[in-house]
Amino acid sequence: MTPTAIGIAGMVALFALLGVRMPVGIAMLLVGVVGFGVLAGWAPALATLGSMPFEYSRSVDLAVIPLFVLMGNLCGASGASRDLYRLAYAWVGHWRGGLASATVVACSSFAAVSGSSLATAVTIGKVALPEMERYGYDARLATGCVAAGGTLGILIPPSTGFIVYALLTEQSIGRLFLAGVVPGLLLSALFIAAIVLITWIRPEYGPPGARAAWGVRIRALVEASGILGIAVISIGGIYAGVFTPTEAASVGAFLALGFAAWRCFRQGAGPLHALARLTNTTREALLDTVRVTAMVFLILIGAQIFSPFLALTQIPSDLAGMLQGLNLPPMAVMLVLLLVYVILGMFMEGFSMMVLTLPIVFPIVTQLGFDPIWFGVIMVIVLEMGLITPPVGMNVYVIKGVAASVPMRQIFVGILPFLAAMMVCVGLLLALPKIALWLPASMVR
Repeated sequence: MTPTAIGIAGMVALFALLGVRMPVGIAMLLVGVVGFGVLAGWAPALATLGSMPFEYSRSVDLAVIPLFVLMGNLCGASGASRDLYRLAYAWVGHWRGGLASATVVACSSFAAVSGSSLATAVTIGKVALPEMERYGYDARLATGCVAAGGTLGILIPPSTGFIVYALLTEQSIGRLFLAGVVPGLLLSALFIAAIVLITWIRPEYGPPGARAAWGVRIRALVEASGILGIAVISIGGIYAGVFTPTEAASVGAFLALGFAAWRCFRQGAGPLHALARLTNTTREALLDTVRVTAMVFLILIGAQIFSPFLALTQIPSDLAGMLQGLNLPPMAVMLVLLLVYVILGMFMEGFSMMVLTLPIVFPIVTQLGFDPIWFGVIMVIVLEMGLITPPVGMNVYVIKGVAASVPMRQIFVGILPFLAAMMVCVGLLLALPKIALWLPASMVR
């Protein structure tokens, strides 16, 4: 068999293993080792299997993942998300559809410390959905804005999506974080514009709330200053060149622990009660961090073993040559790739899709002359779309768990305007790449 035929057989075996619910990291590791052994010999394949997971996982650069996840978990477990929601509601809740807009603002703010779409959706959803139900919001708008707003967790830094992309493609995490800022703010603004348009057409979908007094607004800002300060110090330190991403994650996790301790002692009935609250909060955050980190590391290790096998099969270079032979304009090839990603996103989990396809797609993208940082932003937004598209929209199922009385069909209907906003954002980035590249170019020399 030729290397290409072996590669195709390996891809078929991989999807067969995924079809029987084998974890994607283990499936990639198994196919990668067997394929590498067939093509290059069993001795180097087994040597790689024995040494690479340990060598790779002890890299200091990978510490950014558990530290940023821990920072977000500590902030979420301490109840800081309620502060963000009250802040957003105090300032924009009196608009028509203001609670929904406040939800998007709260999601974008929490994304700046969370880095996780699912965590953002479930944390803000638990606070926002009961409030919107109390004010008579249409269930489609309420659930749709939370599901869509939650996707901002993997676009607005710190983003686990950017971290995984950087590790798989050997790009700068700091530059990717910088590149995600303006598109993240743009997408948040497009979500709010979609809410304004919906409530202009259907005013009954989002009745306005009471206008908050200036004293209430200032008090809400003061109460939310702790979590906002953590985001400014940790992420702002990267932008200012004070911290590396790993150092910023360490500082952020330390500040989040201090913030959680302060909240527990402020709210506790006494020192012992406060200490018990802090212990429970920290235990919950640590356990969730271990679960997420183990999942991500397993996927990354599987990808590191699968990628060399794929390179030996010559499939990426063959595909790149085939596309170049079609003489299509580079932008036409990019549109085809994005369409494939949108379709895959309907059936595959985002990180799995990223680690499976990047070894094939990334060489094609770079050979066509596209900026890898810009493509990383585009890819993360497409992954966001997969989080809210049927039938495997994970954020939708998270929201269904919070709003059990809302039919799944209504939630999927509610996210349609926000999917349209995402498509507009992707179109703007394709037409104006500087939206993503301006900030890294101006701040990183």
